[in-house]
Amino acid sequence: MDIKYHIETAWKNCISNIVSLIILSLVVAAVSVVSIGILAPVAFAGYTHSLFQLLKYDREPKAKDVFSQFRLFIPLFIFGLIVFIIAMIGFTLFFIPGVLFVLVLSYTCLYMVPIMVDEELGLLDAIRKSISMVTHSHFTDHIVVFIIFLALTTIGGSSFIGSLFLQPFATLFLLSVYKSIK
Repeated sequence: MDIKYHIETAWKNCISNIVSLIILSLVVAAVSVVSIGILAPVAFAGYTHSLFQLLKYDREPKAKDVFSQFRLFIPLFIFGLIVFIIAMIGFTLFFIPGVLFVLVLSYTCLYMVPIMVDEELGLLDAIRKSISMVTHSHFTDHIVVFIIFLALTTIGGSSFIGSLFLQPFATLFLLSVYKSIK
């Protein structure tokens, strides 16, 4: 897997669509804040869909795309609730099990949302396919992709301005990798 190619692809798409990506990121942030996080997963799915359209068809992202994946609201809400409860139990018992659970889940579900958006699979099928993708081929490459994606989203999430620039870059990087291996 050519990590450099995927980083360059994400960078070129970010630079050429910076204004629309910032607007899209602002809309996702606003929807997430106004809904107290309830609509955050489905807004992120719409965001992912919009960026995937940019990669596949060179279609400029639009703010209305954030609302394009509301069919995924129930599965993503239930998934998020279950993950939250299990993670809180892990953090409450001992800190390490909670951290390990979140890291393992984040890695195994790395491609879950892109799969749900691209292939219109259900939650469980998308999880199975994501697990299969990250464990059966190019294991070390997926670890590197996970680390880069995690680092970009963590650094970007540390400030509001950072998230406007790094979240689109991180998502485009992940989608570029997904597009090449699917």
